[in-house]
Amino acid sequence: MTETDGPNDWPGSISALTLFTEDLAQTKRFYQEVFGLPVTYEDDNSAVFTFGNTLVNLLRTTAAHGLIEPAGVAGPATGARMQLTLPVDDVDAMCKVLADRGVTLLNGPVDRPWGIRTASFRDPGGHIWEIAR
Repeated sequence: MTETDGPNDWPGSISALTLFTEDLAQTKRFYQEVFGLPVTYEDDNSAVFTFGNTLVNLLRTTAAHGLIEPAGVAGPATGARMQLTLPVDDVDAMCKVLADRGVTLLNGPVDRPWGIRTASFRDPGGHIWEIAR
């Protein structure tokens, strides 16, 4: 390995995602109710949930500045810059479950030209989630 090559096992899987939110309590409640997940860790500024092998850290935007400076923290009204996808066995059935949990879909269920069926929704922090089969 040379200095520019990097380690052979890099990059590996993504271990954690940090999502910024203005209202931590509301977003935490959404993750508990919609995804049915317990909180893995929390403090005054964050709540962490485990999705398989990936940690999703919900972080107050006021605490995010120190994490990413000198980059700025964008507000939820500036538009989506990413989408998180969860695989499901039946998109239509999961849409019904989400509706029962109070989720409003952004789109779908829809068959995409690349051969998958999807639906999308937004969490209270403005992050876009997609379910796909």
